[in-house]
Amino acid sequence: MRMKVILEPIDDGGYTIYAPALPGCISQGHTREEALVNIQEAIALYLEPVEDDFLLDSQALVQEITL
Repeated sequence: MRMKVILEPIDDGGYTIYAPALPGCISQGHTREEALVNIQEAIALYLEPVEDDFLLDSQALVQEITL
C-alpha cells in the first residue's frame, strides 16, 4: 500500500509527520528518517483491527480486500 505523508519541521530541529488520509494519525522524530519509521508504525497501529470491530450480526459476512 502506498500513502502520502506530510513532514513539517518543528522548532527543536525534529519533524512532525502525519497521514492526511488517516485522521489523527500523527507522529514525530528527531530526523526525517526517524519520523518516517515512526509514522509507518503509527499507520500500522491505526489500521490494525480492534477485537470489538468483529462483534457483528450473526448473518453478517466478513470479506477481506486488497488495496
